[in-house]
Amino acid sequence: MRRWRIHPCEDAALAAAVVGDVLSGVGTPLLATSYLKAMQRVMPVTFCTVFVVDAAGRIELVSAASSYGSTAERTSERYVAQRFDLLDPNMAWLAARKLPRRVQLWMGHQRADEVADPVYRAACYGDVGIRERASVLLLQPTGQRVAVSFYRSLAQPEFGAADFALIEAHATLLADATAAHGRSAVGARKAVEPALAERLLRLSLREREVIGHLMAGRTAKEAARQIGVELTTVRTHQYRAFRRLGIRSQKELLRGTPAA
Repeated sequence: MRRWRIHPCEDAALAAAVVGDVLSGVGTPLLATSYLKAMQRVMPVTFCTVFVVDAAGRIELVSAASSYGSTAERTSERYVAQRFDLLDPNMAWLAARKLPRRVQLWMGHQRADEVADPVYRAACYGDVGIRERASVLLLQPTGQRVAVSFYRSLAQPEFGAADFALIEAHATLLADATAAHGRSAVGARKAVEPALAERLLRLSLREREVIGHLMAGRTAKEAARQIGVELTTVRTHQYRAFRRLGIRSQKELLRGTPAA
């Protein structure tokens, strides 16, 4: 397990398609999906996760994507439910650091066999066939901690120097996009009452994904097409989410007020 400082490189020559993929997810429920698609243009990776934790230790953002099915999403749900962020070496390391005057970027590399906790190791690596992860780590002067991680499966080669160089070249772009996504999320939360905003964070990842599409003004049919599932599946997640949020319609969701 190792980490090293990344010095922002604003003049790095990045492929337009990669930049376009990264930015396409900003402000949408598909942030990790867009990052995964972007990096798969330049290297083999299986999963992508984006975690943001505030200075008080509250998880502010979770986004996950997988090359196959919803494995990454289910794994991330378990990560949040069991508070694996408290055991995550990256998050623990960032939390222990002195707050910087300026944003700091770091690179982290961790193999599955380097994870000390057996439950965490099994849930996020062994049970889903993950070999290792390479992460862009961001520490804000406010204490906000960000980890954008790319994972390789046992069927893929280990990360090498060329892979790390590629991720580092895209680190500033990924950090800026994640920050922009965070500002977009804050703006969206300001449109709803605080109690509703808090309940949004308690939904499952799939429920949040469906609600995100509905909050963007899409119909359930359009959301199903965007996610790639059956309309009935979207309806099921929608009804469950509405019940947890205390609302009865998309109009109430957009207005941010629960049913009377």
